[in-house]
Amino acid sequence: MSLASWAFETSAAKLADTLPRRWQHVQGVARQARSLSAVAGSDAELLEAAAILHDVGYAPDLVDTGFHPIDGATYLARIGAPERLVHLVAHHSFATYEAELRGLQDELEGFKDERGSIRDALWYCDITTSPDGEAVAAEDRIAEIKARYGPDHLVTTFITGAAPELLAAVERTRRRAEALSSPIQGGPS
Repeated sequence: MSLASWAFETSAAKLADTLPRRWQHVQGVARQARSLSAVAGSDAELLEAAAILHDVGYAPDLVDTGFHPIDGATYLARIGAPERLVHLVAHHSFATYEAELRGLQDELEGFKDERGSIRDALWYCDITTSPDGEAVAAEDRIAEIKARYGPDHLVTTFITGAAPELLAAVERTRRRAEALSSPIQGGPS
């Protein structure tokens, strides 16, 4: 079984029935990842696997710290997922910053943030996919998150502070795709 197929089955088992809207989102993020296969090159399957698993930590039976990147990465490490996949899930969408806001820096410290084009592409895929799995402009997704959580929520504080880093990753990914003449979804920036 391929890594992407395994990831799809693992994510579906944890999210499809318990969190159907989250399941729609991660499937959309995986579609975005497939659209970036030229950018990802030999890491295309890894990117797709990380995309479909990035929110697995929301599964009710996996919640430990209450911060889904850590909870998902911890689960994936426990079941023997490839180390690089585990680290990508742990650090998706600027999790370092949110971990700081939540006082969970120590829990995230055991996972390496690889930076670079694959991490950027994963951030791109997540921030350009709506909760329903549709491709959206990153700015619209950020506005949707703020509206959904409201002005006083920690997630709103996070997304407001993280926006410059997230948008920079989106832009770097767009430039990489354009350099390869690879059209990608996600609307205009």
